[in-house]
Amino acid sequence: MRSPGLLKNHRTTLTEGSIPRQMLLFAFPLFLGQLLQQFYNMADAWVVGNFATNEAFAAVSSAGNVIFLIIGFFNGISVGGGVIISRYFGARDRENTRRAVHTNVVMGLIASLLATFTGLVLVKRVVVWMNVPADVMPDALTYYGVYFGGVSTVIMYNIGMSVMRALGDSLHPLGYLLVSSLLNVALDLALVAGLKMGVAGAAWATVISQGVSAALCFLHLARAGDDSRLRWKELRLYPGIMKQVLLQGIPTGVQGAVISVGNLVLQSHINSFGAYAMSGHGAYSKIEGFAFLPVNSMSMSLPTFVSQNLGAGEYKRARRGAVFGIVFGMVFAEAVGLAFYFGAEPLLRFFAPDMRSVEYGMAYARVTTLFYCLLSFSHCAAGVLRGCGKSVVPMLTMLFFWCGVRILFAAFALSRWREFTAIAWAYPITWSLSTLVFLVFLLCTDWTRGFEKA
Repeated sequence: MRSPGLLKNHRTTLTEGSIPRQMLLFAFPLFLGQLLQQFYNMADAWVVGNFATNEAFAAVSSAGNVIFLIIGFFNGISVGGGVIISRYFGARDRENTRRAVHTNVVMGLIASLLATFTGLVLVKRVVVWMNVPADVMPDALTYYGVYFGGVSTVIMYNIGMSVMRALGDSLHPLGYLLVSSLLNVALDLALVAGLKMGVAGAAWATVISQGVSAALCFLHLARAGDDSRLRWKELRLYPGIMKQVLLQGIPTGVQGAVISVGNLVLQSHINSFGAYAMSGHGAYSKIEGFAFLPVNSMSMSLPTFVSQNLGAGEYKRARRGAVFGIVFGMVFAEAVGLAFYFGAEPLLRFFAPDMRSVEYGMAYARVTTLFYCLLSFSHCAAGVLRGCGKSVVPMLTMLFFWCGVRILFAAFALSRWREFTAIAWAYPITWSLSTLVFLVFLLCTDWTRGFEKA
């Protein structure tokens, strides 16, 4: 049943109109939002790198894999919920859209409690297992303690963003993220540079700013003037919807968590080269985060686009959109990779002024940047498959290659060739293998009928 109200409040149906135009208009606010996120991540790195010690910068810059290990699984719920909401939204099924929104919020609250408990209990053991150097360990434990104490703000922020994007609204999240980003920068300067709180100040800045953004998201959803409005009295778990969300979200969550285990193993190898290797790799990761923003935006748009169109029965349109998104992502990623390859040194110096750290970052960039097109293909193809309800395929593919093969290759390479770049080569090799599997699957299966068969 069609409900015109579902299309209000800056929400966009992606089931009609020019495919490139609709996808780019939807992806552009996502790109700007991620750009803002990177800016306040950069603010963390720059403030800590310039107003704290090298050990503090090493602790913050290597935190991403540990954090994603804990919250990656729970964030998979928001991804699965977004796919289900998009499908019902595209089908103009207002009752199930409303149920999916409320179920997703309740599951986010449950995930927040579990992530807080898990993070606080496991983080010390994980840090020890990662071979974090003794001089970096105190700062690392301080950062993780504050971050996981407030991790619920991060998860609920992701839930709120996921719900709004699934409903075709990528504009409001951008505005809320702008407020959050400015607040994060101000808090970084006040707590780290001003009050000399070190890594604890950087963690508090992240938790508080994410909490503000989450609050803004849910206030907007509670004031929406349509059938998908968030009504606090109606928060409950609808069993049928919950089952669908879990079927889509658990594979994505497992994939993220286990891939993080693989990245943690490689991070432990990086840590074995010392604090300057950690800083150099951390600086590289910050730049890579910026470089890959357009591709990430497209890969995030593809599940919404594909799911809405399959829900509306627009199978050919879903396929054409998938092709456009994948090709766009690959071309853009390779252009950015080439620019990064030739301009790495001054960019790395911005985050890691010490030349010893810069040399490690440059060695890493020289190996990986020319293969960004393959990384893009894998991310975009995985987005297509999640959008059509086949989230198990990217899970299995990435677990096997991005975790298992990556770990084995790094261990073998380091046993024969004790060089820092041996770790870097594990990435383009496994990107190539996953790209091959995704390409075969997309070309040889009728992936557009995923939801219909389910």
